[in-house]
Amino acid sequence: MTTIDVIEPATERVLDTLETTDVAELDAVVARAAKAQKLWAAKSPQYRGQVLLAVAAAIEANSEHLARLESRNVGMPITEARGAVAGAAATFRYYAAAPERLLGHTIPVEGGVDMTFREPIGVVGLITPWNYPLTIASWKVAPGLAAGNAIVLKPAELTPLTARELAAIATAAGLPEGLLTVLVGPGRTIGRAMVEHPGIGKIAFTGSTEVGKDIAQRAAGTLKRVTLELGGKSAALVFADADLDAAASGLTGAVFGNSGQDCCARSRVFVERPALETFLEKLEKVVGGIVVGDPLNESTQMGPLVSAGQAARVRAYVDGAPVLFRGAAPDGPGYWVPPTVLHPIDDRHPAAREEIFGPVVSVFAFDSEQEALTRANDTVYGLAGSIWTSDAARSLRVARAVDAGALAVNSYTSVRITTPFGGFKQSGLGRELGPDALDAYTEVKNVFFSTTG
Repeated sequence: MTTIDVIEPATERVLDTLETTDVAELDAVVARAAKAQKLWAAKSPQYRGQVLLAVAAAIEANSEHLARLESRNVGMPITEARGAVAGAAATFRYYAAAPERLLGHTIPVEGGVDMTFREPIGVVGLITPWNYPLTIASWKVAPGLAAGNAIVLKPAELTPLTARELAAIATAAGLPEGLLTVLVGPGRTIGRAMVEHPGIGKIAFTGSTEVGKDIAQRAAGTLKRVTLELGGKSAALVFADADLDAAASGLTGAVFGNSGQDCCARSRVFVERPALETFLEKLEKVVGGIVVGDPLNESTQMGPLVSAGQAARVRAYVDGAPVLFRGAAPDGPGYWVPPTVLHPIDDRHPAAREEIFGPVVSVFAFDSEQEALTRANDTVYGLAGSIWTSDAARSLRVARAVDAGALAVNSYTSVRITTPFGGFKQSGLGRELGPDALDAYTEVKNVFFSTTG
């Protein structure tokens, strides 16, 4: 038996010790999942919808327990963690309507009737990251179940606790035994075995672009369907006519929320030169006011990073970089990195090009709209972005020209449960959330019915 210690990042103490899943167990897990999937898919759409509603209600009934667990395991401020739990419940509630809306088409053809059906894939493997464990698990589990599949879920080794709780809560709420199974262990062992297992028909992964490429290559061996939500180096374009107060204050969440451990973080901010000095003055006040500390404290706005390794990685990007100003962070135990602003910085600096995944933002000046677009698009990533301006025509013109999948005008929001989410270029394949997610968890079946004598 192998175990892993789950560390609380704010204290560096062991939060829990869990047994890992042996690769040899995977065949039995997949076999149970396949059996449960047949039973689940045979249930009426109304029944499956009611069970998903029961799961949403059960998450809400356990909301404070889940929020505190998420806060302690990730280092996420408790106020953010409560929002994450509420979002997980809302995700299941949204997809509870999907079983009755998996619509096909009738297609005019000669000699009969042609129709399409959306069929479940079967057993789906999910591999989720450590930054938003419950949130991102829900994004995948809820539509996967709504489409009639069974789920094998491997959360990140660092943050497995709320995924395990979700499985227990969902089974108690009415999911058949074996329909949702959580595996604990490293991606290089049990995760890799999932990707290569012939009984798993799809892999949905959220994580780094490097790992996503490896998963795509391994999944090709069995022609698995894949959804990959990968890295980002998202840009915000702030024009001189924008609401500079909102553009600066919004970075509290857009860059420093969850300690910058967010693939949608607006970690590159391009400011039109006439507004640069004013914007930086406002941003300095914002950064100086961010409360960094105990995630369980109600006033905390930013907690620690998730691990010692992640904190060291972020510090390595900042060491030697042009730090204009930074906020405060606690001393003593915990993986603390203060909110940090880099300026002036060259577009080619590693901190300006690579995904840091920490509370670090690079600020640049630009002189024209086309220059801003060219520089914003000069990246292998294309996940999210923001445009700040009072010119409506420019906002739409620039939004259409930015190479990214999730854009916001005069806002830093990237994700809504009801709208599709995903990236361009090396930020991934496919879309999650909204009605589009169901396409990723179903296959289209075409049936021709002859009406000739």
